[in-house]
Amino acid sequence: MKFLSLLLMISCSFFSFGQEKTIVSDAISDCTGASNILNPGAFQLQFSGKGGIVEDFSGYPSLKNISEKNSLWCSYIAPYKGRLTLEANSNKGKLKMLVFQNITKDICEDISHGTGEIRRMILSEGIHVGLNLITSPETLYPIDLEAGNHVLICFLGEAKDKSVIDFTLDFTPTEGELQTTSEGGKLLDVRSDKMESGLSVLVRDAETGLPVVSNITIEGIRSLSATYSASDVLMTVIQSGKITFKVDAEGYFFSDREEPVSQGTDNEVVIWMEPLGEGKSMQIDEIEFVPGSSEFLQTAEPKLRRLKDFLSLNAYVKVEIQGHVHSIGENEFAGQKLSEARAKRVMNYLIENGIDKERLISIGYGNTLPIYKDAKFSYEEQANRRVEIKVL
Repeated sequence: MKFLSLLLMISCSFFSFGQEKTIVSDAISDCTGASNILNPGAFQLQFSGKGGIVEDFSGYPSLKNISEKNSLWCSYIAPYKGRLTLEANSNKGKLKMLVFQNITKDICEDISHGTGEIRRMILSEGIHVGLNLITSPETLYPIDLEAGNHVLICFLGEAKDKSVIDFTLDFTPTEGELQTTSEGGKLLDVRSDKMESGLSVLVRDAETGLPVVSNITIEGIRSLSATYSASDVLMTVIQSGKITFKVDAEGYFFSDREEPVSQGTDNEVVIWMEPLGEGKSMQIDEIEFVPGSSEFLQTAEPKLRRLKDFLSLNAYVKVEIQGHVHSIGENEFAGQKLSEARAKRVMNYLIENGIDKERLISIGYGNTLPIYKDAKFSYEEQANRRVEIKVL
């Protein structure tokens, strides 16, 4: 496999919420740590070989005899009305699957209370499970979903088994919202009035300029906030403001950016996606540690979870986690040790939440490889304090 370089700035928090002090776990073997599948495609998943912190099935008397000693959770939200199909094959161990659908906005709360709907359950003893129009003991019918429906897929393996699953998820519109463009992209027009000015979002390959079918999540203005699966999206703007785009596509670095939009004018946002390739890198803002320590600040969980999801959905990828600091001197001993501790902290987070330790290496580089060699401003110093992930 070619070497890829992924530069991440990450921070972390662990929290609890609600009157009952519900524990929120980021482990892939718990519902709340489910890997987010943002775009249909093919993935490789790997069991951690152990169960989670929480007994997720405890609210279902009918599931009391189903073991959670080795579970693996994935999450998917329907961007429009469509049909969900999937196929999963284990490379060696026996495989079971349950698919839950939300009743409220918090699907893990639904499951913990036993109110989440069990849409499909396959408890066969084979190495294959799926949802398809052609049924068998290991394959059930697809699931029809409305826009915004949230499903959680729980795979169950044998205890202590760290087998890999080749997993393919597909979601097909059932009302023809998508149109194929001449260049092979997908156009989704959700405008309430086709004649009004609005917002055009175009996702393109940074090298070829061709459309990239992506998962596009929009946040910030309530009337626009949604997730779409397309390369081109047309929508009506009824309120001016700033919106955040989070774009993910198979084979590309993800892209997060903020843009202003105005009511009553034509707005166009072009998002250039950098394809994965040898020697390429990506910088993600918001890596912040408590000064002088390896403790993450509280703004971190989304970035760490994104990294965990990336590794969870690409089970054959191995990474080198590199720590870098900003300190005075060519290579201060304290700075070297701090960089090692920060890199190791990220690695430990991943291991604790279900990523196989055999796929991870941590290295500290002190201040030997700064982005700004002669940093004069605080933002330059902060850029030098980073965690860099090199994908092997």
